[in-house]
Amino acid sequence: MDTDVVIAGAGPTGLMLACELRLAGVDVVVVERLAERSGESRAGGMHSRTLEVLDQRGVLERFLAVGELTPVGHFSGLWLDFDGFESRHPHPLQLPQSTIERVQEEWAAELGVRVRWSSEVIGIHQDETGVAVELRTAEAAPVTLRARYLVGCDGGRSTVRKLAEIDFPGTPATLTALLGDVQIPDLPEDFIFMRRCPEGHFSAFALEPGWHRVITSEYDHVADRDEGATLEQLRESLIRLAGTDYGMRNPRWISRFGDAARQAARYRQGRVLLAGDAAHIHYAAGGQGLNVGVQDAVNLGWKLASVVRGQAPDRLLDSYHDERHPVGERVLTNTRAQAALARPGAQTEALREVFGALMVSDDVNRYLRGMISALDIRYPIEGKHPLVGRRVPDADLKTSDGAGRVYELLHAARPVLLDLRGSADVAAVARGWADRVDLVEARSEDDHWSVPTLGEFPAPAAVLIRPDGHVAWAVGAGAPDRSGLRTALGTWFGPARRG
Repeated sequence: MDTDVVIAGAGPTGLMLACELRLAGVDVVVVERLAERSGESRAGGMHSRTLEVLDQRGVLERFLAVGELTPVGHFSGLWLDFDGFESRHPHPLQLPQSTIERVQEEWAAELGVRVRWSSEVIGIHQDETGVAVELRTAEAAPVTLRARYLVGCDGGRSTVRKLAEIDFPGTPATLTALLGDVQIPDLPEDFIFMRRCPEGHFSAFALEPGWHRVITSEYDHVADRDEGATLEQLRESLIRLAGTDYGMRNPRWISRFGDAARQAARYRQGRVLLAGDAAHIHYAAGGQGLNVGVQDAVNLGWKLASVVRGQAPDRLLDSYHDERHPVGERVLTNTRAQAALARPGAQTEALREVFGALMVSDDVNRYLRGMISALDIRYPIEGKHPLVGRRVPDADLKTSDGAGRVYELLHAARPVLLDLRGSADVAAVARGWADRVDLVEARSEDDHWSVPTLGEFPAPAAVLIRPDGHVAWAVGAGAPDRSGLRTALGTWFGPARRG
């Protein structure tokens, strides 16, 4: 083996997965077909759950230092209020994808991640022990890397997905959108968001002094998927929608996208897995794409590491599809709805008026923001306690080392068995997994914990937290269920050690 895992694609998803694997001690090589960063920056920020994930790894402050928190989000241009959400990080963080990738690269380098640029996947071959990944590089002959697993994080047109012969069903595009970072000196205001016009809508908002992001969307016109994007096309589109180009000039980059919505039929084919846009594409509504990809990586990383290290059986990887495919499916559904709700026309205007009135309701606002932020996700994990399957709240704790938080316990990307009552039963069961699960005794500073869409409930007596921050087992008052805890530990972290 040349490495344990090859990751195709050095975008936010691929870099996050590489960092997760390195935290677990797994050797990884990232291969990227580009020779260097393109400078494109389609995504514009991160939502609450992604911020929580970065907090769990102890690197959130790096991103907060270069971004700007905003108190609102939107659903198809209708504003959502994120104040008072059940998270330490309720507000979306606005920062361009290029900056996100730069910070991720610095973190990855610290962890020893190797990135091979100008390395395009052109062939794969699986067998019982690994996968051979053939690369086109600057060298005269193709280069082959052999790894235990290959993960395609190589975008919506994923070569890995095609070579693995994984179907990508869905719905075709019905609109063409152009976006670019440009100078636009005649714009009368610094923030225009989804201004609706007879043929579509446009946005223009400041990124930094002197530079704006301009986005135009025109319905019932679909460009050829291989057609390039130019300043002149963006200018003409803005003129059609706004009646002027506001003096647009000096583009840093320009790109196009549509509202095609497709999802891989399966996220795993043997030793090949998919994550991020390689697994799902959708309309860029609500800023969800980058976030879903990063969360794919965090769900997959610890599972893949456990299998590679021989601590858990190969079938653990099947739970990646079982948990993340429904999440991707829901994102496709809500972005299709947002694209439909943004269509021009009198009927849609009436629908938006009704929908906007409904969003004034706290219940509707809470439902939509929980979905957009991904804080309401509950994985299909067996268990009676209401926390099971959900992301664990970042509760304040008091340990033998002093004050702390739940998320600080997850910096090492290891599972944590948090005992909040000092139970001898919990400690006795945990001994069988002491080599891979951290047992922490603490006291909750709060009598009740709060969870989005669930409300408040008494703090648990003990909780088993997976490295991705989701709860695998929990118990309330009374004696802990030793059998249930033993089953959860074995299911997610492999058999107990002997002796």
